[in-house]
Amino acid sequence: MSNKRQANFELLRIVAMFMIISLHYLVKGGAATPFPFAAKEHPAGVLAWLIESFCIVAVNCYVLISGYFCVESAWKPGRVVSLLGQVLFYSLLIPVILLLTGVVSAGDLNVYDWTGFVLPFGTEHYWFATAYLVLYLFAPFLAAGIQKLQKRELQILLALLLAFFSLEKTIVPVSMATDRYGYDFGWFLCLFVVAGYIRLYGISWLEKCANAVGLYAISCLGIWILSLFANTLGAQMDALTYYADMPYTYNHLLCLTGAVSLFYVFKNLSLREGRAVDVIRLLAPCTFGVYLLHEHILVRYQWLEWLYADQVKESFLFVPHMIGCVLLVYVVGTAVDMTRAWVFGRIKKHQR
Repeated sequence: MSNKRQANFELLRIVAMFMIISLHYLVKGGAATPFPFAAKEHPAGVLAWLIESFCIVAVNCYVLISGYFCVESAWKPGRVVSLLGQVLFYSLLIPVILLLTGVVSAGDLNVYDWTGFVLPFGTEHYWFATAYLVLYLFAPFLAAGIQKLQKRELQILLALLLAFFSLEKTIVPVSMATDRYGYDFGWFLCLFVVAGYIRLYGISWLEKCANAVGLYAISCLGIWILSLFANTLGAQMDALTYYADMPYTYNHLLCLTGAVSLFYVFKNLSLREGRAVDVIRLLAPCTFGVYLLHEHILVRYQWLEWLYADQVKESFLFVPHMIGCVLLVYVVGTAVDMTRAWVFGRIKKHQR
């Protein structure tokens, strides 16, 4: 492999972040009307959930990328330090800036708030960062175990993991006590094993681009159709009302197949070296910073208010508004994280 980051996976990281911002806009901005709802009364909501279905795979894609490379690469303690520093930069600096600018008053923040700012991992201020940190701490053990197992043994292990974390909750329309909807280390562990299997043995059927694109489309449309079907029947069967939004959880089987197929689309994507690829490599490392900025607990709902998302949430105007907001959040977040990277780089240079 080249010392340069592979541009196709870097592009997937960028696309996935656009998807994640879109998810947050749709749900937290109110365009994706909460289930249950009447489709005739909220046609824009039906479209919002369709867009949501094609974006919901993004988080899984991020973990698949990490697992794909970590399974055959050296574990780096410095990566843990870097992750801690990046998260603390945002969790601590944002409240300070909001206090200094008067957006938030000191009386609005209590001891628990500041505990979350100072200890963002233990309090799950950013749930993804917490789950990813635990996953990375276990990565060398997972990688060694995956490489130790024979192909057949790994297939059996993967089947058992998927049955417990995904298949059970997919087919049974009741709440499972162990189901955290994919917002935890357990599901990330499962995705790591999936990525490790892809790296070592691959899924030959998905090597063909048409198959990967087709499975991605079928999976996402399946999420949308299944949810609308459950929502429609929910008036007669309460259990299906609960199940209506279950396909939109990260550990649902359709969300997994959609993520794996999209991963394959980009895995086999060939990009020529040039200015465009250089830009991709420049922007991709900032994607995590974009997430940390707009998902800070003091910002995650406010940015939607600042951009007036509530004024278009019940009309089809939410589509162009969403596109503009997503682009703005991505650009601002990238600029901020580039600044952070420059500051961290200067600090590291002076410490040598």
